[in-house]
This record gives sequence, structure tokens and C-alpha cells, in this order.
Amino acid sequence: MNKRAIIQVYGSVQGVFFRAFVLEKAKDLGLVGWVTNKPNGIVNILAEGDENSLKKLIQYCQSGPKFAKVDRVEVKWEEAEGEIKNFVIK
Repeated sequence: MNKRAIIQVYGSVQGVFFRAFVLEKAKDLGLVGWVTNKPNGIVNILAEGDENSLKKLIQYCQSGPKFAKVDRVEVKWEEAEGEIKNFVIK
């Protein structure tokens, strides 16, 4: 059964290739969804797929790419809607 995770990443996470990092990890894990920068400095992620793969993505987000400094990661779980077909940077 697929799940949806809405992930918000706080810290120094913009301008450090965080979105490209998430895109690569999500595709490797077979997830669909999107990642975007918010004007308030947060990276926002919506991902759907296998719950274990989503948990792995969340773990990757807790450290991020080399130059990121993650302060915290917040996750909201929902049921997958299934309308998303790939993973993209918005």
C-alpha cells in the first residue's frame, strides 16, 4: 500500500543543491512527487510511494547534500492519491 509524505525541511537548505539531491534520491527509491523552495527558506516535498522508501527519503533529508545544514524535518503522512506519475523539481 502506497503512502504520501508531505515533508518540510528547515535550515540552510536553499542554494545548496537540496532540490537536485531530493530529486535524485526520490527517483532512485522509485517515488513520485515534487520538491520546491518556499519563499520563507523551507524546502517543501510531496512524495508518494512505498512507506519504507518514503522513510528512507526522510532519512536522506535529515542530512541533505554536502553544503546543507538541516535544523529539522517535519513530516505529515497521508494516503497516496496516485495521480502523480513522476518526480520533478517545481
